[in-house]
Amino acid sequence: MDSKITEDFSLWLFIWQALLLVSIGLWIYCLIEVLKNKFEKNDKIIWVLVVILLPILGSILYLFIGKSKKLKLN
Repeated sequence: MDSKITEDFSLWLFIWQALLLVSIGLWIYCLIEVLKNKFEKNDKIIWVLVVILLPILGSILYLFIGKSKKLKLN
């Protein structure tokens, strides 16, 4: 019985660690993307603040909304 509880705990711990690493990677990716691209007016500052202050939600918002707002360079 105790080994089953330990195995379940280990699996859930692994899943949480994997989700944490993915979310940190996504956050870093989005922050770098915002910083290296050009935006209109103060949009860059706004996106940096959104991604930093709301790490997971801000990163998802940037991927769905912000990437289309960056300026297209030749």
